[in-house]
Amino acid sequence: MTIQDPKLPYDMNALEPYMSEKTLSYHFGKHHHAYVNKLRKLVEGTEYADLELEDIIAKARKEGNVAIFNNAAQAWNHDFFWKSLSPKGGQPDGKIKELVESEFGSIDDFKTRFAAAATGLFGSGWVWLVLDQGKVKITSGSNADTPVGTSAVPMLTLDVWEHAYYLDYQNERGKFVDAFLDRLINWNFAESNLKSQPATKAA
Repeated sequence: MTIQDPKLPYDMNALEPYMSEKTLSYHFGKHHHAYVNKLRKLVEGTEYADLELEDIIAKARKEGNVAIFNNAAQAWNHDFFWKSLSPKGGQPDGKIKELVESEFGSIDDFKTRFAAAATGLFGSGWVWLVLDQGKVKITSGSNADTPVGTSAVPMLTLDVWEHAYYLDYQNERGKFVDAFLDRLINWNFAESNLKSQPATKAA
């Protein structure tokens, strides 16, 4: 079985006060684990069972297998989300900064656009910074939607399902988004994702 139990890259209290240990214990310890466990049950004994998670997502998307896609995508999205957060979140540097400033004008303008996408997404979903055809873009999608298996390569993501922020911010999603952009966003992770792309290795 290639579906791995999730692991956090930091301690449960490492993101306080912007994301509480209580929120992280529920979100990571219950929601994320539930998707992984459900996916294992769904793929057991099927042709999906020995595939890597990204391949499960692509196959389920192509075949219209909604249950497997939703759980696989949510498992992958959450793992990527934890890595998009850092106790030392701050300002970008390097090539990712150059691309963001080139596309959006400034880091502040990027934050404004990203915040608008995150607060404007109706219901549950995800907001992404992706690399597509050499340019960075902000995209969003409802429920378990993910860029995995598309032409867009994810750099960072923000979970805007209500369980991601309600214990800390109640219904004020905007404050959660601001905390992510100003205090938690892991630009080093985005830079590493950018450098992993063939077109940017020499940049």
